[in-house]
Amino acid sequence: MSLSSILSADDIDSAIKDCQAPDSFCPRKFFQLCGLTKKSPQEVKNVFGILDNDGSGFVEEEELKFFLQRFSPGARILTDKETKEFLCAADDDSDGRIGADEFQAMVLS
Repeated sequence: MSLSSILSADDIDSAIKDCQAPDSFCPRKFFQLCGLTKKSPQEVKNVFGILDNDGSGFVEEEELKFFLQRFSPGARILTDKETKEFLCAADDDSDGRIGADEFQAMVLS
């Protein structure tokens, strides 16, 4: 399964363009622009599965750096500041990683 089977390519492109400048990435705005906030809980979990590059059931800080590239291969890498802010915003249990339920809660809140 690919992200383009869940989200429109135009919406992904628009979301990527909105955060091209370093330190301009806002997860909630990105989720809105790419259309993820309008998807079902199951579709959001499917997207999480794609973002969980190593299949661990969690998205760790190292995977978050490449978050935008999972949506578009030519996208930039998140800055350390953006990565840490993203992790803090979604990591409800403070275990240093984002689980599927935490991701879903952040996207759909």
